[in-house]
Amino acid sequence: MDVKEFLEYMESGQKVESDSEILGMFHKLAQEAIQITMEINNKYHTPEELIKLFSKLTGVDVDPSFRLFPPFYTDCGKNIRVGKNVFINACCKFQDQGGIRIGNNCLIGHNVTLATINHDFNPANRAAMYPEPIKIGNNVWIGSDVTVLAGITIEDGAIIGAGSVVTKDVPANTIVAGNPARKINTLKE
Repeated sequence: MDVKEFLEYMESGQKVESDSEILGMFHKLAQEAIQITMEINNKYHTPEELIKLFSKLTGVDVDPSFRLFPPFYTDCGKNIRVGKNVFINACCKFQDQGGIRIGNNCLIGHNVTLATINHDFNPANRAAMYPEPIKIGNNVWIGSDVTVLAGITIEDGAIIGAGSVVTKDVPANTIVAGNPARKINTLKE
């Protein structure tokens, strides 16, 4: 199995069994991600060097406007896509096997967790996993210490308040906060 086949399978949303070839690819990509994130996190790099390392991590060229403040953690890397003028602050954790898509002009605060995998509810099959993508639109601001769960879409212009747990889709130009995150206000255009 190659990376393209892995990404296609994950995009399908099919169950990942604990003894499958796809799980083997999980582990292979995790080892690559550990190696690259160790390089990102354990010495100083210029912004240009970080763009090159993040491009290597994701397997696609990242726009020169991208900015990252390490440390940064991921257990895959190959299923992250970022638009132009994206800023990811320190200590973020992206579990991206299910897919993370971040639009243009987004701000991701300190210690944000994006989690795209759920485990089976049945205790006898708990190791099985289900991927679901997280989609973040353009001009989104996610505050510090936010957790976004699998399958969530955050539409253009939304703001997620610090410390929130996002369990439902967030409409465009909406401010949400809390655990679980609830609508606080709507932004005026």
